[in-house]
Amino acid sequence: MASIRFISSRIIQAGSRSKETDRIDLTPWDLKHLLVGYLQAGLLFHKPKLPDALIHHLQTSLSRTLDFFPPLAGRLATIEHEDKTTSFFIDCNNAGALFAHATAENVNISDLVEPVYVPETVDAFFQLDGVKNIEGTSKPLLAVQVTELVDGIFITCSANHSVVDGASFWHFFNSWSETSRGFDYLSRPPIFKRPLIDDIHYPIRIPLQKEHIQERFFQPGNLKVRVFNFRKESIVRIKRKANAKMNTDKISSLQALLSLFWQSIMRNRQMDPNQETMIFLVIGVRQKLQQLPEEYFGNAIHSAEVSLKAGELVEKGLGNAAWEINQVVANHREENFINFVKWWVNSPLLFQTGPMMNNALLTGNSPRFDIYGNDFGWGRPIAMSHGAESKCDGLVTVSPGVEEGDIEIKVCLSPKTIQAMENDEDFIAALNI
Repeated sequence: MASIRFISSRIIQAGSRSKETDRIDLTPWDLKHLLVGYLQAGLLFHKPKLPDALIHHLQTSLSRTLDFFPPLAGRLATIEHEDKTTSFFIDCNNAGALFAHATAENVNISDLVEPVYVPETVDAFFQLDGVKNIEGTSKPLLAVQVTELVDGIFITCSANHSVVDGASFWHFFNSWSETSRGFDYLSRPPIFKRPLIDDIHYPIRIPLQKEHIQERFFQPGNLKVRVFNFRKESIVRIKRKANAKMNTDKISSLQALLSLFWQSIMRNRQMDPNQETMIFLVIGVRQKLQQLPEEYFGNAIHSAEVSLKAGELVEKGLGNAAWEINQVVANHREENFINFVKWWVNSPLLFQTGPMMNNALLTGNSPRFDIYGNDFGWGRPIAMSHGAESKCDGLVTVSPGVEEGDIEIKVCLSPKTIQAMENDEDFIAALNI
């Protein structure tokens, strides 16, 4: 791993503390992430022509952006109840976000974008590795690291996952880039009002077991990360093939691509044909729940499971797996999300870190996020990457490509599985449809 030298680290506060937003309660969608790690993502840029004042400029624009996003300058706070339950909320106290400035003096852009596998060097560009979201009571809810390369600059954010989901994460990133370009107002101001659901009273009380809080993070071991880039034309062909197989036009591009990877990964893990395999989807609630606007700031995601026996998954082809995904997504409506929230309040269940089952895949991110539109004033990013917190065997991360209409799919797998995929004629043929 290349050497990273840290130059400075400081706390950045909002320029003016908001009096309108002092406290924000956490919803079940927020609370269920308390025991897992921060969201980490960053963007690689060519180095600006005038880099001398760059760090000061980014710190100043970050401070101005935090004026609009007071939760990210705050800390988590708790209320201990007599029944041994705990409530969590965001105290918008302007304690500040962390800003670290580093340099990787021997790293070029080509060292990061040309290798087949994502180099481990990238992991050093992120802050707050191994920090659980519940530690946001004392740790910053947002940590930025700006790393100068020989010919580029990497800007990363690590944000508390009990405060933001992917949509809110990139909403903030987009807003920061606008402020950096000199905008006085945001094109999409965040909305912090929590959804009103019958019989749900804030703050929500949850029981916490100390052994879960103190439990160390699971170390995933030796994994490889590779990004597959799909051009718009290839996506159209894969989607068309999946729909034709099922005599429908309802299968989306994303559903077709996910089914392609689900099939290939399970085939190359050499699963028993009778073993059940699963892919866990992340469904955006903003698109499904009327009272949640697109600008809603917080978690608004729901997990859904699609399962097929390994034999059926592989033998029935791309269209069948894509159709199963389509039906699960289509059957999740507003009432499902409301019922989940009501159920969760009575039976809180928190995500835990740990090894993924060999018969399961986990998906994340979305091709809808505006990632490559983040221009801080010297041009668009040339690549995006995630931090070490996003590493687990079987994670499939979907993002928009550099060019409009393209999609990037990043897989994190054991070396054995990923090398088998690279030699899988059926998978390679599907990539070249």
